[in-house]
Amino acid sequence: MRWSPLARKECRAVATSKGVWLLAVLLVGWGYRPSYVGWDALGANMTVGYVQTAATALLPLGVLLLSYQAVVGERSSNSLRFVLSLPLTRTDVLVGKVVGRTAGLAGPLCVAFAALGVIGLLDHGVFDPLLFVGVVAVTLVYVCALVSVAVAISALADRTVTAAGAVFGGVFLPFVLFWTPLVTGVFTRVTGVPVDAFNPPASGPLFVLLRLSPGGAYHVVTNWLLGVGNAAELYSQVLTQLRPNVSTNAFVVEATFPSGAVPWYLHESLGLVVLLAWLVVPLAVARSRFVRGDVV
Repeated sequence: MRWSPLARKECRAVATSKGVWLLAVLLVGWGYRPSYVGWDALGANMTVGYVQTAATALLPLGVLLLSYQAVVGERSSNSLRFVLSLPLTRTDVLVGKVVGRTAGLAGPLCVAFAALGVIGLLDHGVFDPLLFVGVVAVTLVYVCALVSVAVAISALADRTVTAAGAVFGGVFLPFVLFWTPLVTGVFTRVTGVPVDAFNPPASGPLFVLLRLSPGGAYHVVTNWLLGVGNAAELYSQVLTQLRPNVSTNAFVVEATFPSGAVPWYLHESLGLVVLLAWLVVPLAVARSRFVRGDVV
């Protein structure tokens, strides 16, 4: 693997930065959110849910900010020409950047998740270690997808400020913070069917759109592992929606579709396909221009 030396360099640069360790510390406080509904449904496995909570909003913002300068930063400092002069294809450069930065992020993030596990163990008792590892593994796939998006933008942008604006205004805001209202608004305009978040229509296409964002797909898969319900929502919101005589603005399949009438394409396993697509497609798009030599 010719890209491995570059990946090691990227890994060291990220893992030794203050930003990633600050993110890890913040994630511990962000993720630790015990709740009665979580304890009632999951018991000690509520600790595993802390990992999912930690990966909501703060994690994607941190990963994007720590990755968007991967290529454009070297272009601005004129060091990209040196990297491209090495015996590496441009595809090798992109792959090395994604793999190295993901690995550099993975270490500190796993320390944060381990800290959440220790806190949960002391608070709630012994949880399922295989479930914990499974959710952490899916979270790292999510991180890799976000790194891929940021590196792709970095490879296409000609200035650092352009890349920063693209990852914040073009990825974080629409796909992380405001994806649900954007989807419901567009769905209503296109179909003419109003979407009441507290009583949504049993529309397969609507629910598919809600899980096409990287965060939505991540929540679908981790909720599947936790066994709390089929939804692109935080696990505690899903559990609250499924309680008797309770209505929230969470879009949960079991609370919306009649039993036996759930479309096959809403199966949780397809959330992993969407997550992997976010890992591959942005990088493929960036590669199509990067390998032509237009971006130096």
